[in-house]
Amino acid sequence: MVSYDDVADAARRLQGIAHRTPVLGSQTLDERLGARVFLKAENLQRGGAFKFRGAYNALSRLDGDPRSRGVVAYSSGNHAQAVALAGRVLGIAITVVMPKDAPKAKLAATQGYGARVVAYDPATENREAIARGLQERDGLHLIPPFDHPDIVAGQGTAARELFDEVGELQVLLVPCGGGGLLSGSALSARRMSPRCRVIGVEPEAGDDATRSFHSGTLQTVEHPKTIADGARTSSLGTITFPLVRQNVDDMVTVSDAQLIETMRFLWERMKVVVEPTGALGLAAAYCGVREVKGQRVGAILSGGNVDLAQALGWFASA
Repeated sequence: MVSYDDVADAARRLQGIAHRTPVLGSQTLDERLGARVFLKAENLQRGGAFKFRGAYNALSRLDGDPRSRGVVAYSSGNHAQAVALAGRVLGIAITVVMPKDAPKAKLAATQGYGARVVAYDPATENREAIARGLQERDGLHLIPPFDHPDIVAGQGTAARELFDEVGELQVLLVPCGGGGLLSGSALSARRMSPRCRVIGVEPEAGDDATRSFHSGTLQTVEHPKTIADGARTSSLGTITFPLVRQNVDDMVTVSDAQLIETMRFLWERMKVVVEPTGALGLAAAYCGVREVKGQRVGAILSGGNVDLAQALGWFASA
């Protein structure tokens, strides 16, 4: 099981490598919600998302044969970019299994960082199976996107920095796909702000973690139709599920329409480019799914890797 000590160790490994991203605020946002809101801008992280933290932490721990043979990963985009970038920094060859309909910006960045991309059809093929096949055939070391102790520990450093900068919070809103960021963030909250309520936020169409949290049994969802491509994971993992159950206070969902509304505010009023998955946490408060009036609230803006033409289409049709 991952602990806060692992998060603290990851923070030491990432010092001087990962960006210490800024914490943003908005008087307009505070007035709308009747709260003091702190936004951890992981959209400004290296690679455009918090994923670089976990990827670098995991890859930096490899030595000997695993490092020389190379790494294989699978991802819809942000983990792909993160592993590719971390591999370039560390001199490790990277292969990434990505859906053929991955956002163009994420695909271009992954290839631009030097990774070999293997495309698959998410409607008919299983990315984990493809990655395991490459692992066995080529002797590669597998780094999954969320269900890995070093990934969870690395992701937890984002919330650790937030608490270190702004002090204790009453609510922390965290996007959730496979639960790596949420698990790590909750570990940091339990140590640094014990009274803080940690809330995981998913898209309505991909509500597997919310159902898992409330039922106590692992639930799945297949190919959820949501613009939050980073949260289209089929389920929480064997590592992240128990961590979420033990350390998270609640799980909620938001609609794609609410994500677009929140993105529009961030883009137009705060001049911050955030992708749909990255806006999940704030959307829960901004659209009234979670009442935060009178509280000190943190939300992690988890990424900013978005196809601009696609985003403009969402805004135009909203």
